[in-house]
Amino acid sequence: MDTPSSTTYSFRPKDALLGAQMLFVAFGALVLVPLLTGLDPNVALFTAGFGTLIFQVITKGKVPIFLASSFAFLPPIFYGVQTWGIPGTMCGLAAAGVVYILLSLLIKWRGSEVLSNILPPVVTGPVIMVIGLILAPVAVNMAMGKAGDGSVVLFPEGTALTVSLVALATTVLVSLLGRGVFKLIPILCGIIAGYITALIFGIVDFSTVAKAPWFALPNFTFPEWNLQAIIYIVPIAIAPAIEHFGDILAIGSITGKDYLKDPGIHRTMMGDGIATTMASMLGGPPNTTYSEVTGAVALTRVFNPGIMTWAAITAIALAFVGKFGTFLQTIPSPVMGGIMLLLFGAIMVIGLNTLVKSGEDLMESRNLSIVALILVFGIGGMSFSAGEFTLQGIGLAGILGVLLNLILPGKKRKY
Repeated sequence: MDTPSSTTYSFRPKDALLGAQMLFVAFGALVLVPLLTGLDPNVALFTAGFGTLIFQVITKGKVPIFLASSFAFLPPIFYGVQTWGIPGTMCGLAAAGVVYILLSLLIKWRGSEVLSNILPPVVTGPVIMVIGLILAPVAVNMAMGKAGDGSVVLFPEGTALTVSLVALATTVLVSLLGRGVFKLIPILCGIIAGYITALIFGIVDFSTVAKAPWFALPNFTFPEWNLQAIIYIVPIAIAPAIEHFGDILAIGSITGKDYLKDPGIHRTMMGDGIATTMASMLGGPPNTTYSEVTGAVALTRVFNPGIMTWAAITAIALAFVGKFGTFLQTIPSPVMGGIMLLLFGAIMVIGLNTLVKSGEDLMESRNLSIVALILVFGIGGMSFSAGEFTLQGIGLAGILGVLLNLILPGKKRKY
């Protein structure tokens, strides 16, 4: 007989409400990515739910974790949608999922240590920092009532700043002072507070909600072949691949199970990769394991992976409610801008923390060269072109970091 904290998979109708609660914890971050990038939030809900089910099948239902929209891919989605459109961008994102799959096969063949040798903290840390810093202007522009690139003023600056700062302050305060489940949903609380403020200022347009049907198929968008998008986006898979290790270790420390061995880190990464490729094939953002939900598992002490099945089913069901997705799209951009001010800074700090925790001497010539060049190439806008193909930004920084780590003398074999 299973105890409340049993790690054995059990799918029971009485757990449906608990599963919905897990989705509620992930909800703010889940819908934020599509709302920021112009993707359909209903598609993101569907691919998060479906991706989680795929992950459970591949990991034999052993890991109580939920997969949803990845923030690491925000910069390439921003750039890709503007440059190649959604179908072309989805081709690159699907290829990033294939990178996960290849990494999982490499880990199965050579062990997990091979990844730490190819992608040590002196590579992954600054790459993650570039992801956060390169998006900083987008957050500031949206918080000030402009379009992400600053080209168009959408709302009066004073109104936009008030709305964005309310959203930002609420997110920060809930993350610091929140208790229980509120501690896990600072982004959702920030969105709600910012939205209420936007309603007070009269900058919310509900006209599209009235026209939307109650039930509708999500607006699936299928990828179109685009080699340039693949070359640009694939290197960005470096950062979330390493983050995946941390998430699996975190949930293992909570449940007391060694998921690196059973079902194996190669299986969890394989599940993440196939879920990401599937999401991209349907027009959704890439998936990643959600630390918010891991926190909820720690809070509730319910380790049954079947709870995540219910969370996935709930997400898929909501994806077919047409008015729901349309309502989400009424959230004004200054609300998102306020959240992004903290979010993108937090991504940068995660990269910085990766470097600090590694214990490496960053003033040592080899480490200094790798970190410095990744940061300057990524943030400074360096680009290399060959014919019609261009490599720049985070993709260039990621490839540069890997190459420098492989070719510069003095490399340590194990971190």
